[in-house]
Amino acid sequence: MMNSVHTIAFDADDTLWVNETYFYEAESAFCELFKDELPNERVSEELFTTEMKNLQLYGYGVKGFMLCMIETAGKLSSGTDHASLTRRIIEIGHELLQKPVELLDGVAETLDYLKDRYRLVVATKGDLLDQERKLKKSGLQEYFHHIEIMSDKKTDDYEKLIRHLDCNPENFLMVGNSIKSDILPVLETGGYAAHIPYHITWTHEHHEEKPGSERFKEFKNIRDILDYV
Repeated sequence: MMNSVHTIAFDADDTLWVNETYFYEAESAFCELFKDELPNERVSEELFTTEMKNLQLYGYGVKGFMLCMIETAGKLSSGTDHASLTRRIIEIGHELLQKPVELLDGVAETLDYLKDRYRLVVATKGDLLDQERKLKKSGLQEYFHHIEIMSDKKTDDYEKLIRHLDCNPENFLMVGNSIKSDILPVLETGGYAAHIPYHITWTHEHHEEKPGSERFKEFKNIRDILDYV
């Protein structure tokens, strides 16, 4: 399996470094703003509804998340000082943007082993400036031939990336933590895909059913890739 692969692309958030944990903490801080009025579950549901409504406008990332928190606060607050709420939400967003970049277990040594044997690529969603910041802070830039910060991860987005890399699908492997975004679209292109679960998954990325394709593999840790390439 994967003997034909010469290009390996990695998702960044929750594949190379911690991300969703920080968003979860920020959402919890947002819910706390309404603790005397509404249960956390209700606030989270309203925020998620706002995020889904605005996803095509804002895309993925912290800035869109901040705007959605502000909009949701406007819906949920009653008689509260809106200026004070907005200031606190912006603080939560700024704190999120300044979180440290914490590499996941096994990442650095795995990339170090692969870098001279394969063409390595980052293929991730999110805000351009924020993802560039995290990549720079991570110390991983030297390992990658190409960085692709994508507005979305659908089949045609991967097809465009594969063409840009002058690569055939059967020579391409995508590694990521989301079945929905990192695995299924790549399998549809004819490429290979490896799933490394992360303990927290954003509701929008939930997908329970595992693919039955022979081009799919599931790993417990990024190091497991070394047994298959």
